[in-house]
Amino acid sequence: MILTRTHIVAAARGWIGTPYRHQASLKGIGTDCLGLVRGVWREVLGEEPERPPAYGAGWLECRGELLAEAARRHMQDIPFMVFDAGDVLLFRWRSGLPARHAGIATDRSHMVHAQEGAAAVEVPLNAWWLRHLAHAFRFPGLAC
Repeated sequence: MILTRTHIVAAARGWIGTPYRHQASLKGIGTDCLGLVRGVWREVLGEEPERPPAYGAGWLECRGELLAEAARRHMQDIPFMVFDAGDVLLFRWRSGLPARHAGIATDRSHMVHAQEGAAAVEVPLNAWWLRHLAHAFRFPGLAC
């Protein structure tokens, strides 16, 4: 099967409604933002290339750009303002902090993400999200 943006978006939307659970990655059972990306990877590409270590709620603040570095090892790094449907987006909450939140673009103006205290949901990429966008990555083998 050739991987397309349509496959990735459909897989991401399949997670909508999955409750937030820290460190989880089980569709319909529980997920966090990283678990969503991991679950979509498994659905569209198969086995994950690496498993994340156990992590606490604030693990990224003091350990550098771990999320972006892991994405860079397995995905194509793209200029963050040229993302398209199916691309993985990483966000930082404030300048100087590492990226610590992930979502999957469903088009140029929406994404699916999982946020603490809520279920996975599709939201508009409004001005707030775009101001905090730090990195974008493309799944390997994606047919453009």
